[in-house]
Amino acid sequence: MAGMSKHRNPQAEQMADESMVRNLRAQAEAIWPQEQSLLARYHEPSHIADIGCGSGEITSRLAARYPQAQIVGVDILESSAAHARRVHAALAPRVRFEQGDAFELRFGSGQFDLVVCRHMTQAVPEPEKVIRELNRICSPGGWVHVLSEDYGMLHMPAGAVDPDRLWHEGVVEYTRRTHTDARIGRRTWAIMNDLGLQELHVDYVVVDTVRVPRETFATIIQAWRDGYTEVLAEHSKLTLEEVRALFDQAIDAILDPRQYAVWHIPVISGRKPA
Repeated sequence: MAGMSKHRNPQAEQMADESMVRNLRAQAEAIWPQEQSLLARYHEPSHIADIGCGSGEITSRLAARYPQAQIVGVDILESSAAHARRVHAALAPRVRFEQGDAFELRFGSGQFDLVVCRHMTQAVPEPEKVIRELNRICSPGGWVHVLSEDYGMLHMPAGAVDPDRLWHEGVVEYTRRTHTDARIGRRTWAIMNDLGLQELHVDYVVVDTVRVPRETFATIIQAWRDGYTEVLAEHSKLTLEEVRALFDQAIDAILDPRQYAVWHIPVISGRKPA
């Protein structure tokens, strides 16, 4: 199991780091206010799966949005599932959290009216297989909702160093060497289209210094810095000092009231044919 998890989750160490809890909390605060408006097209699902749920930040928000729905959050790391169970214990038994492998979900076909997967496709090899599983467990007429990151869609002003190097020379190269895809966001529509999903939508959440508090936006980048600096230096041509300087430049720009920075996040959704 440990070997399989490492193969299918090459970022397991980073996902288990305490910085990821900070990251997921800040991402939820930044993204959910815009993302939740997209849920209107899903009507009132009665059974929801949140695959790659992490600390349960969005699972709990889905529970509040759909107070009658039965919801399960699944994460490859038992530590994350246990954290979510502890923090969101008041939502049990209507909401439960369990360890599971997104490549081989322990659910029957067509079991859920809404299948959500967020911040995961960029972290796994062969994301097509995961999206196929999301489609499998979705009921006919139900919806698949994928927030699919793309690290070519982060834009911060340059200063002493240019943060573009961090994303293109650091993150993209790191994911290439770990057989994942830092630009999966731009490929996700095609994958879902190939699966036959209908009514495909591509929406963008705009995390920027106008729509989101600067401190919240900066916290996301700070958490990435704290969890990923060493591994980015190990798996790219950037040195440790360069990675730190590039992260710090991005953070400083976000916190500077004279500067503008933005992260565009694709959200792709489709309905399974009835």
